[in-house]
Amino acid sequence: MSIETAKGVRDFSPSEKIVRDEVIEKLKKTFECYGFLPLETPVFERLEVLTAKFAAGEESDASKEIFKFKDQGERNLGLRFDLTVPLARYVAENPNVKIPFKRYEIGKVYRDGPIKLGRYREFYQCDVDTVGVNGIEAEAELILLALEVFKKLEIDAYVEINDRKVLHAILSHSKVPENKHEEAIIIIDKLKKIGGDEVAKELKKIGITHCDEIVKIFEDKEKVKKIVDTSNIDKLLLLIGSEDVIFNPSLARGLTYYTGTVFEGFFKKSEITSSICGGGRYDNMIGLYGNKELPAVGISFGIEPITEHFKTQQKEERKTNTKVFVIPIKTFEASLKITQIIRHKGINAEIDLMSRGISKNLDYVNSVGIPFALFVGQKEIDNGVVKVKDMISGKEEEMPIDDAINFLKNHK
Repeated sequence: MSIETAKGVRDFSPSEKIVRDEVIEKLKKTFECYGFLPLETPVFERLEVLTAKFAAGEESDASKEIFKFKDQGERNLGLRFDLTVPLARYVAENPNVKIPFKRYEIGKVYRDGPIKLGRYREFYQCDVDTVGVNGIEAEAELILLALEVFKKLEIDAYVEINDRKVLHAILSHSKVPENKHEEAIIIIDKLKKIGGDEVAKELKKIGITHCDEIVKIFEDKEKVKKIVDTSNIDKLLLLIGSEDVIFNPSLARGLTYYTGTVFEGFFKKSEITSSICGGGRYDNMIGLYGNKELPAVGISFGIEPITEHFKTQQKEERKTNTKVFVIPIKTFEASLKITQIIRHKGINAEIDLMSRGISKNLDYVNSVGIPFALFVGQKEIDNGVVKVKDMISGKEEEMPIDDAINFLKNHK
């Protein structure tokens, strides 16, 4: 029997999970500050629900990556591959939901695709969506939310915005046949990554002429504005009012179900060059799951790149969330009661369960980075005190339990 994990999945050690949970908690608090409600949906859906998304125009190959199975009733099911489909299904199934419906969801999704560095078959998605708003007010709020997330996580980042209508308009102006638009847009989306020369070469391969001229238009915002009406983008930039939000005419986000505004966030200076958030308007999606067309716009935050960056900001690896470790000196019953008092005051506390000696307990406390140790011997009990040791400075001090609790609350 092999005890290895299945291909494309992974464990997160306690130290890794602590960092991830801290990032997720800050994200959730920011989402709720902006009035978004938490939603939890099943990890598997009826297969026809999952495959309906591809009628919205997303690449058909993606449907091959759905993990498919049957239940005992021979019903066709599949693991969710994103969080947008469950949202669309939920809204269609609950037609009386209040509009605008603002929800966030953080959960695991699954794709049975090729495995390579940085790509997994089980991974987290973190989505925030507004359903039912036609105007750019919804986009403005989501982009402001992204900027707030950057601030809360102390991330130096920016957001690029565009509109897929701009891309189509420029291609039409450049006499690119309409049946070539989507293929061309996928290539133009690579402009920042591979450069103008390579984009021109790829456009030529799909049979598009005057490629250099097309590339030059996309590289020049002023040329774009002379050709295309960018008033919606200009209004959006004005609403947001931040230098960290910029217009990028070549941004497309790849997925063809986007119907209007698209946006992506990036680190300003980091080894991580992939986007840390991205999204856009998808007005044709939810109507696939019900009789009612509803406009929608959403943003997804990259838990993986944000967590990796967050880890680099920490001076040392955190191995525990425990604040104090209680060491009974032949006083376990009394020490357990004291530990419970500390826990009930909202302080994370552990107690020695193995009757180890003081030195071994202190070795453990040091090895996992617990900042304080608390000794409870018969002498301390008789005197109505406990002894608190600061594991960084080495300083020890005796004090009543109430004073010890206040001390622990006021010290990191």
